[in-house]
Amino acid sequence: MTVCICTHERTGYLRTCLDSLRQQTVGLDGFTIVVVDSCSGPEAAAEIARLVAAMPNATLVRADILGISLARNAGARAATGDYVAYIDDDAQAAPDWVEQIMRVVAEAPARPAVLGGRALPIWEAPLPAWWPDKLIGVLTITEWEGRGEYRTKEVPEGLGPYGANFIVEREALLAMGGFLEDLGRRGNMLLSDEDVHLAWALQDSGRSTRHDARIVVHHCIQAQRLTPKWLLNRLYWQGASTVATRRLLGKPQQVWRELPRRLAVAVLFAPAALIPSRSSIALGLRWRLAYALGYCRMALWQPTEYAARS
Repeated sequence: MTVCICTHERTGYLRTCLDSLRQQTVGLDGFTIVVVDSCSGPEAAAEIARLVAAMPNATLVRADILGISLARNAGARAATGDYVAYIDDDAQAAPDWVEQIMRVVAEAPARPAVLGGRALPIWEAPLPAWWPDKLIGVLTITEWEGRGEYRTKEVPEGLGPYGANFIVEREALLAMGGFLEDLGRRGNMLLSDEDVHLAWALQDSGRSTRHDARIVVHHCIQAQRLTPKWLLNRLYWQGASTVATRRLLGKPQQVWRELPRRLAVAVLFAPAALIPSRSSIALGLRWRLAYALGYCRMALWQPTEYAARS
């Protein structure tokens, strides 16, 4: 197994993440690590190199073009394990994380192409009272304690894998051409679902993609994200990501079937856009409006950019 961490300028988080990997129950000789430095500046790059050099089982890869999907692909190419276990730089692996991944692979009814697990929160600030309960997941939190095949009755509806705790068979990943670099966050652009797209594409090809709650990481929820402005921006890009992912999976009919409802929401809730972005007033209307606007813009103004890939 190869653990892959992609990082950009966040040396403090990376240090803590590497410390959690140093404590793995399988020992440092039980897995390898690839750290991908995604365009960090000179000072941060030097610190990242120092941190990696201190880990006897770690190697450093430099990506000179910013983008999470590009960085993850660079990590996959440098990996040597049968599986690549991706963990975000602001996450911390449970002490038995690698051990449990190996156990789940060995016990699975069919060799899994993708595994996901729990991402439990480490709160850097208290969750605001106004935060909608149904939107906890957009903070990259998964607390469901069961196991089963994604997109079946074995798991809750809507449950999918997150890149903060995402394990993929390396051969299957490379055969798919890696993570699509049209998707995934790049700087302040929060286009996402590159992990979901890969998982569903592999599942549609007949491979197993599973959730197992024994695979645990603890994910830092940054205080700067706990604002109405961040939430609305995140929901806007999630609407756009949903359209892009459906098209890339060759399912444009799902986009058009849902579009009238999203257009209706955009029209009916349009006055809510007058409320300042920093305010939490009428947030239930505004996050639905933000999602609808992202969805409609991607559906109507970028109809061919995200077409199905062979």
